Amino acid sequence: MPDSSSERARNDFPVVAIGASAGGLEACQRLLAAIPEKTGMAFILIQHLYPDHVSMMTELLSGRTRMTVAQAVEGMRIAPDHLYLIPPGMLMSLIDGVLHLEPARAGQALRLPFDHLLRSMAVDLGGRAVAVVLTGTGADGSGALAAIRTGGGAVLVHDPDEAAFDGMPRAALATGQATRTETLAGLAQALIDHADAWRMAKPAENVPGALTEILALLRRNTKHDFSLYKTGTMQRRIEQRIGLLPLGRGDLSGYLNLLKSDSGELERLSQSLFINVTGFFRDAEVFALLEADAIPAMIHSHTGPLPIRIWVVGCSTGQEAYSLAMVFSEAIDKAKAACKVQIFASDVDTNALAAAREGYYLDTTGVSKARLSRHFVAEGPGFRVKPELRAVVTFAQQNVLSDPPFAGLDFLSCRNVMIYLAPEAQEKLLESFHFALVPGGLLLLGSAETGGAMGRRFLSVSGPARLYRNQVRRGAKANGSPLPPAAPELAETAGALVAGASKQADRRTGMPPVAAALWPAAPPGSWSAPIGWSSLNVNAWLA
Repeated sequence: MPDSSSERARNDFPVVAIGASAGGLEACQRLLAAIPEKTGMAFILIQHLYPDHVSMMTELLSGRTRMTVAQAVEGMRIAPDHLYLIPPGMLMSLIDGVLHLEPARAGQALRLPFDHLLRSMAVDLGGRAVAVVLTGTGADGSGALAAIRTGGGAVLVHDPDEAAFDGMPRAALATGQATRTETLAGLAQALIDHADAWRMAKPAENVPGALTEILALLRRNTKHDFSLYKTGTMQRRIEQRIGLLPLGRGDLSGYLNLLKSDSGELERLSQSLFINVTGFFRDAEVFALLEADAIPAMIHSHTGPLPIRIWVVGCSTGQEAYSLAMVFSEAIDKAKAACKVQIFASDVDTNALAAAREGYYLDTTGVSKARLSRHFVAEGPGFRVKPELRAVVTFAQQNVLSDPPFAGLDFLSCRNVMIYLAPEAQEKLLESFHFALVPGGLLLLGSAETGGAMGRRFLSVSGPARLYRNQVRRGAKANGSPLPPAAPELAETAGALVAGASKQADRRTGMPPVAAALWPAAPPGSWSAPIGWSSLNVNAWLA
């Protein structure tokens, strides 16, 4: 039987993916020269190369590092203290610790091989993945950094002021996913520290107790309560922060002591716990179903002066909300319907919401050329959402587990929240969604998300797409009028909000005076709905 150290050496070591394009050779040489031969980590270099280019990278880099340097071949198993180089004209992925290569076909994202590798590493390695974004033009890598962070991995970015070409570093920083930004010397030291922390790892003692204390610290000193997140999710994120510090891996007690004395690290931990994974038209087959059937049927059956009302829960940086805005707007135009659409998009992360409100994206993967032309304006290296599409979406900061829900909704999308929550929190959300949707309204969950007792509240429309129809509750009206909350705590919250509002509508806005006072005077598209607006809206304005 192999001893634990040899088994760990085979299966349990960090893997560092380095991405670079223009100016990358010199940067890689300097970085590798500053890293010791024996770190216990494996390195994979993705350098942008022309498909027909005969690469000399193996020879050029072998003289700058004492690690074993090899150009990757199909089926090669990675090992610590080795550097693997991508061959020209190929896409590379990592599955079960084995490198797989495929030719980049015409029309495929040949310029994004770093994204391709990082996405596979996020799935294969989880917290063992480290992404290093070096000098280069374009935005390769930025589209997959959120996946690395979600899996508990680390993201290190070359300081744009030092980089020969700052396109890739700035694109990575714009995602908000970077855990550290350093010069080449700083990146080398960060990797050495990461390797040292991994080697010094010790089994975590009293994990439940330490986690409870850390959660209590977060609740007392920040505005966020993470107690209903899955324990595994919390532990992976905390271990990721520990890995970036001079602490032994798994040293929760040492990290807890640090949090008690370092408010800056407490805030950094809080930010790292937000899950920001999204993209335009994510799960294309789901959007195809919505476009072909669900949305046209919804538009055809919609009556009355109110717009079709949509809520995107956990909207992150906004791509999901804008994707739905595009699809609904196009379907309304195609049907020549008179109705409008209003999308409420909420998230607890203020940084993600700031990016969503900007509506500026370097990575528009998933958006067709026709949609880019219709809904976006080219600006610098990226694209900005046009004002008419931006006006469709209202972004709001909201903790879906504690703040009042929006209500009177025709469609609700929650595709990146429930999978990170404990079962009792999932059950609470389903009850809230049941209240928020009108009878017959549609609920869209993520492909990896499964709810609790769906049958008591929702009927399945499409199992593969995780699309459900809200069942009618006792006493509910089928015309979209306000519905009584299904849960006592929701009724209490909504009642308290409505109790202070006059039933006399404001003549200018049609809203109750309290709601009118809360609603900002800025033009549509430049503001977000305040917390509590949803309950005032459905219980008073629509009544």
